[in-house]
Amino acid sequence: MTTRTMTLPKLGALAATVALMSACSSGMGGEGSTEEGGQASDGGGEMAMDPAADLVGPGCADYAEMVPDGAGSVEGMAQDPLSVAASNNPMLTKLTSAVSGELNADVDLTGTLDGDEFTVFAPVDDAFAEIPEEDLGALAEDSEALTDVLTYHVVPGQIGPDEIAGTHTTVQGEDVEVTGEGDDLKVGDAAVICGGVQTQNATVYLVDTVLMPPAMADAA
Repeated sequence: MTTRTMTLPKLGALAATVALMSACSSGMGGEGSTEEGGQASDGGGEMAMDPAADLVGPGCADYAEMVPDGAGSVEGMAQDPLSVAASNNPMLTKLTSAVSGELNADVDLTGTLDGDEFTVFAPVDDAFAEIPEEDLGALAEDSEALTDVLTYHVVPGQIGPDEIAGTHTTVQGEDVEVTGEGDDLKVGDAAVICGGVQTQNATVYLVDTVLMPPAMADAA
């Protein structure tokens, strides 16, 4: 299936896992000793995974340079639920507006997005800048169409970069195809800028184009 992007007339588009919080302790006792908080410690403990370890995409270095630390950084996003993590990322302000009810009060997906595990193809702000203002305005007023576009960017379950290639059924109901590998991944016609970004409950792939569900593209 060929996934078309939102550059067609009448329908512009819109449209971010695990929180890795392992705590290493240094107990004074041997087996069965407890930490200050009362939890048993085996004196070993696994080191926390690096949330940047599995990143792919040509834009990851630029992302790290733009947001080296803080809540919107790769490490910071891994600490928060999806909607919060996305809102802290300075490249996802348009998407955050769309899913939070700010763009259309009848379309607030934050509870849904934070309530389960997902893989999200998150268009960056530059992707929205390519959409004609008239198209974006028309979509923002159509709650059903806006919801369809946004949920077409979301796939149930967390899928890492090593397994993302293939066809996936989105929350919207239609399929999206991911092709390529490594730093050369595409979601439909959208290029992955930086993928494998973790939040508490999602794996996020920043993409350079807003996707359009095939049925909407055909109707347009």
